[in-house]
Amino acid sequence: MAAANGPAMSWDEWSRHDAVALAQLVARKKVSAKALAQQVAAGVALMEPRLDAVLEIFADVLAKPETDGPNPKGRLYAVPIFLKDIGSRLKGRLQESGSKLLKGYVSPVTDPLVENFLRAGLVPLGRTTTPEFGMTFDTATDYLGRRKVTRNPWNLERTAGGSSGGSAALVASGVTPLSMASDGGGSTRIPASFCGLVGLKASRGRVPPPSNHSEYTWRIAVEGVVTRTVRDTAALYDDLVRVPNGGTFIRMAPPEGSYLAAIARKPGRLKIGLSTGRWGRATPVDPQVVARVREMGRVLEGLGHHVEELDDRTICDWDMMWWTYQTQWVMGRAQMRTIAQGRGINSDDLSGHLNPMTDRHYRAAARFDKFDLWKAMANNNLLTRAFGALMERHDLVLTPSLAIRVPQADGPYGLMRDEELQPWLDRLTDACRYTMPGNEVGLPGISLPSGSDKDGLPVGAMLYGNFGREDLLLRVAAQVERAKPEWFAQRPPNHVAMGG
Repeated sequence: MAAANGPAMSWDEWSRHDAVALAQLVARKKVSAKALAQQVAAGVALMEPRLDAVLEIFADVLAKPETDGPNPKGRLYAVPIFLKDIGSRLKGRLQESGSKLLKGYVSPVTDPLVENFLRAGLVPLGRTTTPEFGMTFDTATDYLGRRKVTRNPWNLERTAGGSSGGSAALVASGVTPLSMASDGGGSTRIPASFCGLVGLKASRGRVPPPSNHSEYTWRIAVEGVVTRTVRDTAALYDDLVRVPNGGTFIRMAPPEGSYLAAIARKPGRLKIGLSTGRWGRATPVDPQVVARVREMGRVLEGLGHHVEELDDRTICDWDMMWWTYQTQWVMGRAQMRTIAQGRGINSDDLSGHLNPMTDRHYRAAARFDKFDLWKAMANNNLLTRAFGALMERHDLVLTPSLAIRVPQADGPYGLMRDEELQPWLDRLTDACRYTMPGNEVGLPGISLPSGSDKDGLPVGAMLYGNFGREDLLLRVAAQVERAKPEWFAQRPPNHVAMGG
């Protein structure tokens, strides 16, 4: 243990504990909830000058961790978690969605997902950064009066990803073992890939959406967490999947048993399809990404699974998928107009209240009408059935998480760029060719570390599962973690245990 006036543990000892292990220490009265909160706050103070990942720490929670009512009998009691600054809300706390348009907004409610965090015993300790309205995977904003660029602990010139970039940077740097994420086009899986973490996007309807969202009109986004270990993801999802009656448009049967118990069991021999193809996009995948995903395929073969190459032309009608996906912008436009009108702002011109690329999305959404939305829902049926047919032939599908390696922070994917929308979108969609379809069709997917590129930066590999089969994804993820422990819970150069 550390000195009496310092953190409860040395940073090396702290970094060897995942969330489950920290909660076990609290249960055995080896450390207190307040000590954990203070340790995390000390980690933020150590790393924040480099990472720019945190918007605030809740001072009242730091002084009194039970402030928001974490369940003392929860499996993860006393473990601090940070809330992503978009999506599910905690009553009485700011949520600004990275935007000047929502600056100063205080939530009037606690949403079901955050209630699940509290039921698990987690202590919401603060807020992490997100790009404006979560519209990209480069987490950089300027609505607070300065350019705040969230950086990757592996290389401070590179992005931590997004839109859950702040959460991923905190977890990868060892500040906290898990943090809130959400995924509307890859925003959990992408930062997990860039930062060497575990990022699960559950099936549509598996976890409760925010109270002001419905999958009927906003079908793509699913919330969750990023973690360093498969165990932490499994343990928390045992609580995250509790959906209040009427709390989702898509009613799912509960999982068959505990995810945490499931990861201890071998999944049996599975048929896994492997694709590193173009999926309808013009550009090839980065060769170093392909190499790491193929190595993941070899690991899975070594574990006894049958891995076969897929003809990627049979997987995704990209043009249909992307046109259909874009109609979600209409909901974003409606949300922004409602916010603007409620604040007395002219909703016909929001250019002074939005980043340049966000404003271009807002204006482009006006080209869709009610007939386009009807067509989009029909297309969604076709796309969902096509992926369903694929998953009838395979238990899992292995792809890259991203088609690119970790890019520059505040770079070519940032929202503050002043360029035409289409070239920017072409870059974004080329990179996200594997993640976006999962959001449109609702399948679960998990990004896992698969080693590093030649620059020593993490590369993620993604597994798609059949609808509702998070249990199988987690069991295979745990198999990989046991086979390749060196890929998981690594310590990047900017890490609390490295002296910051």
